[in-house]
Amino acid sequence: MPKSQEIIGRGIRRLREAGRLTLEKCAEKAGITYQYLSSLENGHENFSIGVLEQIAGALGCSLQHLVNVAFAQAEGVSAPTIDRNHFKAGVPLPPGMTIEHLESALNQTQRVIYQINSNLRFTVGKVLRNLIQGNNFSGLVSNILCDSLSEYSPYKHNHHQKYPDLVFIDEKGKKTGLEIKSTINIGKGGESHNGHSGWHLIACYQFDQASNIFFVHVQMATLNGHRHSEPDWKYLGSNVKEETGSQRTETYITNLYGTTRLRDGSVYLDPSFVNYSRWRQSRRDEVIPKWSIFHEPSSHSRKTPLKRRR
Repeated sequence: MPKSQEIIGRGIRRLREAGRLTLEKCAEKAGITYQYLSSLENGHENFSIGVLEQIAGALGCSLQHLVNVAFAQAEGVSAPTIDRNHFKAGVPLPPGMTIEHLESALNQTQRVIYQINSNLRFTVGKVLRNLIQGNNFSGLVSNILCDSLSEYSPYKHNHHQKYPDLVFIDEKGKKTGLEIKSTINIGKGGESHNGHSGWHLIACYQFDQASNIFFVHVQMATLNGHRHSEPDWKYLGSNVKEETGSQRTETYITNLYGTTRLRDGSVYLDPSFVNYSRWRQSRRDEVIPKWSIFHEPSSHSRKTPLKRRR
């Protein structure tokens, strides 16, 4: 087992790199020299509690969190990171959005859940998924992802607290909205309380052995609202659960057209967890987009549109 100063030094470096801070910038914020910080990260320097508090402040976390994360990493537990090889080039993205924006936001979301779990294990001996219901957990992941996109992309919080979650305004003043949802159900379509038109992002995650989340499938597409002549939503209603007597909020879910649009827009897909070979498809024009996961390379040579797969 490495010495404590080596473990903490490595933990500082990992947190600094995750926060995209250069050695010089982090040292400046902490009020120390970058030479000292470099030696500390390599386990060659001793440190006082006061110095660690200064570094934690520069990293935007508490001293407790810094130490907790460092020792968790030494035991082989660390925040999952996105595999950029699973991004699919050519998938249409909302104006102003890039794969780099998505990657940063997804990593940040995974990192936040990891940090929450690290603190909970240290303080109460439990992880987040053991403390809240599944639907509330997914709602929290959605909120964190929404905040991460607001931090790492041009899409910012819609402070009107209405649809959509995020808004991007280009140089000409044109506004584009983006609605965010997360789910643990692989292959699930969209779900909304309003069923409006616009860009939607559905992020599917799974849990690792330490109960941290990692994203396995991200879908993005523009959907026609439920009032459109060719809607991508259908009204699910407001059902009452017999076992609890509680009534669910009125909800819209994507029909097969809308779900297919989202699946065609699979910008991130981990084939180790996502098997889409039997997923149903239906398109109004019956043509599979060239960027779709269902697209066949030979389809360009066909003279007639591809038939729907049921």
